Amino acid sequence: MDVATVLAQRVGSGQWAELRPVVRRRELRRAVAEGAIIRLGRGRYGLSSLAAARVTAESLTATASHLTAALHWGWAVKHEPETAHVTLPRGRKLREPARTGVRRHWRDLACDEIVDGWVTTPARTVIDCCLDLPFDEALAVADSSWRAGLSPLVVRDLALRLPPRSRRKVGRVLQHVDRGAANPFESVLRALCLQVDGLGVVTQHVVKGRGFFAQVDLADQSLRIVIEAEGFDNHGTRRALRRDCRRYTGLGARGWVVLRFTWDEVMFDPDYVLAALRETVAVRRPTATNLPAA
Repeated sequence: MDVATVLAQRVGSGQWAELRPVVRRRELRRAVAEGAIIRLGRGRYGLSSLAAARVTAESLTATASHLTAALHWGWAVKHEPETAHVTLPRGRKLREPARTGVRRHWRDLACDEIVDGWVTTPARTVIDCCLDLPFDEALAVADSSWRAGLSPLVVRDLALRLPPRSRRKVGRVLQHVDRGAANPFESVLRALCLQVDGLGVVTQHVVKGRGFFAQVDLADQSLRIVIEAEGFDNHGTRRALRRDCRRYTGLGARGWVVLRFTWDEVMFDPDYVLAALRETVAVRRPTATNLPAA
C-alpha cells in the first residue's frame, strides 16, 4: 500500500511512529520527493492537500485553524474536512470568489496563538475545535492532541483567557479527554457512551484471569459491559477468527457482555449504537449488584 493511501486512511496526516509498521522509510522519502505527501514537521507527514490549505490561508491573509490546523499538527480527526478551515479577524470580509473552498471562522487571535504566521498553535487549535465543532469531533481532536504530547493542562490554561461561557464549552471536552483512545473511531464511540445514562466507561481496561488476558477498548466495570470499536484490520484470517472467538468467549465466561460496533455504525448510524447501549444498560442494571468484582 502506498504512503498517500495509508495517510488518507488515517484522515490526512500521521506520525512516523504510526506509519513505520506499514510503510518503509525509502517509500516515505520517495513519496515526499515526488510531492505525493509533505513533511509537516519532525516525524509528521501529511497529504499534499495540506500544502494547498496553507497556500489558501496565506493568500487570504488568514490563519489556518480547526481541523486544518489539527491535521497540520499530525493529529487524527473524525473526518478530513472537505474545505480548509481558516480564521479571520472579527469584521473582516471576503469577496465572493475568495469564499469558495474555505470554511470561515471569525476570531481575534493573539500573536502567541499563531505559529509561522499562518496556523494556530496546538493549544489554540484544540480550543477552536471545542468552541465551534460538534462534541464528538472536538473530543477526537483533543484525545489525539494528548496522544501526540499536548497536555490538557496547557489547553486549560489558555482557555482561562476566554469568557465564562466559552470556558465551559472547552471544559466539557477537557473533562472527558482521554489519551487511552487509540483513534477517532474510539473517541467518537466514547462520546456516544457519554450520552447514555448509567453508563460509565474507561478506556483500555484489562480483564485477566488464569490463562486469560484481554485489553478492551471501553468497559463499564460495575455493569460488566465491554464495548469494542471493530475495524477491518486483522479480522480476515483463520488465526484471527480463532483469537477473537477465544477472546470473546473468555470475556463472556467471566460475566462480561460484549458489544461490538463497526466504524460505519459509529460514524453513520449513531441512533443504532445508542439504542443498543441503552438496552444493554437497562438489562444489566438490575443484576449489577450480583456481578462478581471486575
